[in-house]
Amino acid sequence: MDKVIFMVDMESFFASVERANHPELSGRPLLVSGDPERRSGVILAACPVAKARGVTNGERLWEAQQKCPEAVVVRPHMQQYVTVSVQITEILERFTDLIEPFSIDEQFMDVTHSQRLFGAPREIAQKVQQAIWHETGVRARIGMGESKVLAKMACDNFAKKMPSGVFHLTKERMERLLWPLPIECLYGVGRQMTKHFRNQGIRTIGQLANTSLERIKGKWGVNGHVLWLTAHGIDPSPVTPHSHDKQKGIGHGMTLPHDYVKAEDIHVVLLELCEEVCKRARRAHLMGRTVAIGVSGANMETPTGFHRQMKLTDHTNITMEVYEGAATLFERFWDGKPIRRLHVNLSNLTSDEAWQLSFFGNRDRAHQLGYTMDTIKEKFGDTAIRRAVSFLSASQAEERAKKIGGHYK
Repeated sequence: MDKVIFMVDMESFFASVERANHPELSGRPLLVSGDPERRSGVILAACPVAKARGVTNGERLWEAQQKCPEAVVVRPHMQQYVTVSVQITEILERFTDLIEPFSIDEQFMDVTHSQRLFGAPREIAQKVQQAIWHETGVRARIGMGESKVLAKMACDNFAKKMPSGVFHLTKERMERLLWPLPIECLYGVGRQMTKHFRNQGIRTIGQLANTSLERIKGKWGVNGHVLWLTAHGIDPSPVTPHSHDKQKGIGHGMTLPHDYVKAEDIHVVLLELCEEVCKRARRAHLMGRTVAIGVSGANMETPTGFHRQMKLTDHTNITMEVYEGAATLFERFWDGKPIRRLHVNLSNLTSDEAWQLSFFGNRDRAHQLGYTMDTIKEKFGDTAIRRAVSFLSASQAEERAKKIGGHYK
């Protein structure tokens, strides 16, 4: 039996959930946007009616309102979106146990052996669409293929543009349907890679597919090799529920509500981010040895900032040990210009079951203190216990505690 993989994508997911909750808005353009008074005032989701007016995800709210002044603007409700996403996963599990989440609104399904129970691939796709629509009010688009990359490209380039919302892209149809598309339509090719390909005269997916692999590998290494395989629809990775079980790193970042210019204020947020990263590491019973920080400048026209990393002395999930490394990187590489975004990441992970003792200081006490603080927060909320610096005006801890994924719950 030929392998059949689905990419199930929710149409304008956030906007669709909001519309399902507010049927009185049916037929009206709907925008889901962050707080327009802050940097987060960007379009997170636009319904098809608003997109038809030229509104795009990621643009500023005021720009979207110029294109579609009659649009209804609602703030995001992230907990509701997470709940519906889990509900959709449960619906998909009725058809197969091989489900792999790709994002909050995209999931892979391997329905190869489900055909014996539920019929041909297109029939299964229609049943999936109907179940999701009837139970959540969200429309699903489904791309089908022999591999995950084929299913993904079938969804993005074809299914989303068809009234049925379903498209099957086979390797036999690739040369006729996929290869003539611009190179940026290839899964994995972003803005920068598009420029590199175009500078080399590669403007379509077919031109990449017909370029010798040796030339591509010589120019772009492993990444080029993967993209060349993708252009041929080759992707041996299976659909597995366990694809995200082994974490390579734990990170957390935030866009600041205003430009931060004082080092002492930036250090407050940096410590809070380290606290969040270490809490996640402790929850997963992991420790890391490589700490990295990313800083983005406030000037959008002339981007500034840096991303640097360093190895710590030992593996750790102790907040102050990670913070010391992060602070060292910040002090060494910050150019003194205002910043708008900070990010902290902990990698080179290992289990927390065995860790290095120290002759200097009481690491055991600090280690246990972190887990005790986590227990208090889980029981009484993230603001139940805070470090003293989190009561300063520069702190974002209380504001972040009200949010999921950077947006209000």
